[in-house]
Amino acid sequence: MPQTVCSGTMFTTPSGFSPHLACAEPGGEEEEAPQEGPGTGASLADGTPFTSASLDTLIQNLVPTADYYPEKAYVFTFLLSARLFIPPPELLARVCELCIKQQQLDQSPLDTVKVRKFGPKILQLLTEWTETFPSDLRDEKMVGHLKDIIRRIAPCDEAYWKTLNQMLQKLSQRLALMSQGEESIVKVSLNASSISDKLVAFKTKPPPIQKDIFCICNDPYTLAQQLTHVELEHLSHIGPEEFVQAFVQKDPLDGTQQPCFSDQKKKTSNLEAYVRWFNRLCYLVATEICMPAKKKQRAQVIEFFIDVARECFNIGNFNSLMAIISGMNMTPVSRLKKTWSKAKTAKFFILEHQMDPTGNFYNYRTALRGAAHRSQTANSNRERIVIPFFSLLIKDIYFLNEGCANRLPNGHINFEKFVELARQVGEFMTWKQVECPFEEDQAILHYLHTAPIFSEDGLYLASYESESPENQVEKDRWKALRSNVLSKT
Repeated sequence: MPQTVCSGTMFTTPSGFSPHLACAEPGGEEEEAPQEGPGTGASLADGTPFTSASLDTLIQNLVPTADYYPEKAYVFTFLLSARLFIPPPELLARVCELCIKQQQLDQSPLDTVKVRKFGPKILQLLTEWTETFPSDLRDEKMVGHLKDIIRRIAPCDEAYWKTLNQMLQKLSQRLALMSQGEESIVKVSLNASSISDKLVAFKTKPPPIQKDIFCICNDPYTLAQQLTHVELEHLSHIGPEEFVQAFVQKDPLDGTQQPCFSDQKKKTSNLEAYVRWFNRLCYLVATEICMPAKKKQRAQVIEFFIDVARECFNIGNFNSLMAIISGMNMTPVSRLKKTWSKAKTAKFFILEHQMDPTGNFYNYRTALRGAAHRSQTANSNRERIVIPFFSLLIKDIYFLNEGCANRLPNGHINFEKFVELARQVGEFMTWKQVECPFEEDQAILHYLHTAPIFSEDGLYLASYESESPENQVEKDRWKALRSNVLSKT
């Protein structure tokens, strides 16, 4: 019998984990200048390192000049975190205003020598913004600001218009693909839900109530490959901004939720769809195990999914690995003692050890670092695959967010916190860009997305039908479940 490793449900208030970043208690007297300090990797335009600064200072540091361009890491960190304090359209408007003022773009004639040095730099910033945070550009105000700044520098070089048009064309194609992907994921989720609702939750014996996984795929490595397809497809749609928007809080300066999060649900829809996929896979595994009428068949399914989980581990697909382990650890499955006694489970306990939550998932984090190192030195997409246990990544970011204040008592933004946030999200962004090297099997993918799954009550009922209740509590629950199901049929 397995031991419970973790719950399959995400986004409940986490417990039992510790944050990576140990944030010192903010304190000290109010000060006007940015707070200096080592370790953040952030520095002002004059090279001065800092750990905190006012929003105005951080915006100024983002604005390029004829002789200055912010470090790429700073651009990503600030564009990722600034949305907690200022909506992206307003931020871009501020950037454009500063550019116009500093480069005197509202005067005639323009200083053509100065503007020609400045032009490529502002185009570089706008390109980085549109490529890394394309969702921001769904707002027409953003596109308007882009066109306005280019209109002001175009008299010096008409090529700027051509560059802008190419940028907008790529952006339009990217947004179209994003919309198609999001709609496809929503459609799959709805189809899976409707089919599941039609599944009769009472297990008849025999014949089985639906096709089982062996009718679709009996090779563990092939199934692990197809699970990796699903994982990477979901990851490809998650934007970096969703990690920030998932934990938006009120700004302590004005006590209100930022206006850029008025449609927060839409802005975290890809992240939430990925959560639903994890939970679905947990329940699919549990359903496949509880469904067969004979314990020998159930034991074969257990052994099959143990092999699938092992292949996921070898591939670097830790999210599917944990979903499978979580499904096998659900109570309706773990209580099947006679079934487990028939299964060869030595490999399962090894996998459980790898995903053991002890020491803040120390074993898993060690394995993840190994996979990340392999990815960095890889010669093929097969070796580049790193799919983290997503629930733990979210919890790490949750604790970073909860454990460190966004602002210090003097009103400065705690930039050191957001450097660490950008490090974690940036690593994820690198992993999600890997193209899946395995050939798609549409029959298996369709089954993974649409095969009926038991509800929690259905799982318990199927479990009790397979192996009789052992105590009065289980007997009472079995009786209630049978009565409830029979009343609906």
